[in-house]
Amino acid sequence: PTVLLALGIQEIHADQEMIDKISAAGQLMRCSTSLDVLFLLDGSYSIGKGSFERSKHFAGKLCDALDIHPDRVRVGMIQFSSTPHLEFPLDLYLTKQEVKERIKRIVFRGGSTETGRALKYILRKGFSGGRNSSVPEVLIIISDGKSQGSTSMLAMQMKERHILVFAVGIRFPRWEELHVLASEPTEQHVLFAGDVDDAANGLYSTLTRSVCSTTAPGCKVESHPCERRTLETVKELAGNYMCWKGSKQPNAVQASLCPFYRWKRVLIKYPARCFRTICPDPCDSQPCQNGGTCVSEGLDKYHCLCLVGYGGDIHCALKLSLGCSMDLLFLMDSSAGVTLEGFLRYKAFLKRFLRAVMGQDSPVNVGVAQYDDNVRIPIEVGQHKDAFSLMKSIDALNFSGGGTLTGRALQYVVQHGFRSTPVFTDVKDNLPRVVVLLSDSKSQDPVAEAAKYVRDQDLFLIGVGSTFMRAELTKVTGNPKQTIVYSDPQDLFNRIPELQRRICTVNNPEGCQAQSLDLAFAVDASAGVGLENFLQLRDFVRSSCLHFSINGDVTQIALVIYSSTAHTVFNLDTHTSNSAVLQAIDQVPFLGDSASAGNALLHICGDVMTVQKGARPGVSKVVVVLTNGGGMEDAAAPAQQLRHNGILVFVLVIGEAQRDMLLRVAGSPDYLVHISSYEDLQYYQDLVIERICEESKSPVNLCKPNPCMNQGVCILGPGSYRCECHGWEGPHCESRVLWGDSPRSLVLPPQSHVQRSPSGLQHFSRAAQH
Repeated sequence: PTVLLALGIQEIHADQEMIDKISAAGQLMRCSTSLDVLFLLDGSYSIGKGSFERSKHFAGKLCDALDIHPDRVRVGMIQFSSTPHLEFPLDLYLTKQEVKERIKRIVFRGGSTETGRALKYILRKGFSGGRNSSVPEVLIIISDGKSQGSTSMLAMQMKERHILVFAVGIRFPRWEELHVLASEPTEQHVLFAGDVDDAANGLYSTLTRSVCSTTAPGCKVESHPCERRTLETVKELAGNYMCWKGSKQPNAVQASLCPFYRWKRVLIKYPARCFRTICPDPCDSQPCQNGGTCVSEGLDKYHCLCLVGYGGDIHCALKLSLGCSMDLLFLMDSSAGVTLEGFLRYKAFLKRFLRAVMGQDSPVNVGVAQYDDNVRIPIEVGQHKDAFSLMKSIDALNFSGGGTLTGRALQYVVQHGFRSTPVFTDVKDNLPRVVVLLSDSKSQDPVAEAAKYVRDQDLFLIGVGSTFMRAELTKVTGNPKQTIVYSDPQDLFNRIPELQRRICTVNNPEGCQAQSLDLAFAVDASAGVGLENFLQLRDFVRSSCLHFSINGDVTQIALVIYSSTAHTVFNLDTHTSNSAVLQAIDQVPFLGDSASAGNALLHICGDVMTVQKGARPGVSKVVVVLTNGGGMEDAAAPAQQLRHNGILVFVLVIGEAQRDMLLRVAGSPDYLVHISSYEDLQYYQDLVIERICEESKSPVNLCKPNPCMNQGVCILGPGSYRCECHGWEGPHCESRVLWGDSPRSLVLPPQSHVQRSPSGLQHFSRAAQH
């Protein structure tokens, strides 16, 4: 029986798509007309409390298909078992919510299944609270059909009174008894409560033929073969076994064979027809373009699941585009190491990428080269002006096998890959030139020098390969930001948007050239780092500063070095030009001694990122910590204090270190970069600068960190702030009150500039007041 319970008690014989359409239509059907609906709920012990609760749930869901309103559909309910009990009349609850809430509160009564007595009650008293047969009457009986007596005569009287009777089976119904109760034709009036959406559809389909409004435009009622089942107990002969019978003789016993029976539970099948409303599916018209999958949401809504690179609108239009003019060459690995399967995968990736990004008037000139021991350029850059002919040429590419000479291939494409080079013509078109390397096998010749040669010729390199190729591809590109790796074959196609972004950033200036930023570097100069490594950290800071426009209106930079104590090399407002900053960095000394990053961050919080040292209210603030991971034990609390003051802490750690401790300092994995060696620092510079620039676009709180000096209180205004001073005055409470002046507050706009005196204090002119 446990296995049998898992089987559907009613099954419509149709394909899954049709079943889904029936269910979707059932969820949206509404019967809106003048109608009195009375539920007759079986509350007997043969149903049981569990099935009774399911009956209540079914009745509540069926109410969703009825437009309950005092002038339209009214609903009442009777529970029956040994005796009928009116739960509520038709005129008591006149909204759908009220009816459903009352159904939930009905309590299981228990008793025998006296269906006949319940029908007599209705015939005698009518529909309590109804409209006296001035509107159609519908009786919905929810029962397992196992009545204690005959119901055929009473069911006939119901039909003579023109009451429309629906018999709904619950649990394991006795279908033949439900057919006796239901109106004619019985196949349209017998339903199963186990599938609510299907039953709601069946109820609506039948009512539309008599009392309800017509079906929605395009919808129609169709007949489907279906099979109903029930679980019954049958008597089965187990066999003849030896038994003992009495004898007339007092001392004699007669042996004989006797039949033995056992009771078995079996599923009995009842073939039938089911009438259901079918509406046109919104996906039937195939609205999704470019290979998108349509998913319907009811009768009138749908959404499209789009392939990567599509989704520019709801119908999967092109989302990506290469709107920038450039010469773009794909260099495909065709060696034995990549295998035929890998080569075909790259072909499919290339086709899908180009379909996604190349519009009709795309300004990009595309070419394709492939290599193994040798290099071939079967599709010259700019050879095809339309996507269709380009796809045909890509289809014609063949796998060759052979060795993997990536270094040689890179040198070859510099000299022969672009038509605009002097090898082909005396005239340059000055378009950016991009090489996208698609490789999944380690090179058998050196790639570092060849890749540097490519980059020295002003070619922009992007590498695409599987995860184990990350190190080699980063050597080729010279920048991990230009390396795209995928974890599995399907993940390769998910990288299409990332490749599009990388290609389209070729001409974008790096750094935060036009964004205001206060940036402080905290460099570990302890013995744990060592002099040689410290010089590499210093070079990293120096080259990073080249990406910013340093002056008092755009980017200000401060530098702090630390070991056991922290030292300010220069403050935010010390240098106002790139050359001055670079010259100061070159003079930074090595300290030695043990490291305390906590002291360095406390120093920055209290003595660097302050108004008196040049920090500007309303400007994004970032601290970049360069460390080998030593001396970070005391840094979490000061870092949290910096973040509380609106200052981002970015941690670059070189070598092995405890990740959990570093995460507490950085505050998030997004602000923690782990680099394996000092030599690899150069590859992460663009990544770090990109993240800093992203953060500098975020809105800031003008009062964080507090711009007011001498315990002044910062009070925000609309686009401004003011300092409330006590015993001090000035825009930032920087001047002590003299001659009995009372404390004053000044309102400052976010980018206000205050004249500085030689002593470094800030003043407003007060000549008029004096």
